[in-house]
Amino acid sequence: MKYVLTAVALVGVALGIAGVILGGADDSPGLQLIGVVLVIGSVVFGIRNVRSGR
Repeated sequence: MKYVLTAVALVGVALGIAGVILGGADDSPGLQLIGVVLVIGSVVFGIRNVRSGR
């Protein structure tokens, strides 16, 4: 289960990076903000998942 949650966090980071890139290409600050929030949230979730030891 730990590996699945880590994979979900990695997918969230990838989607967030894609959002930042696409938001920059389209000059959309809202999409960039959503991408940054998604990346930060996924990193925090991943770190908490690894530290909890589940």
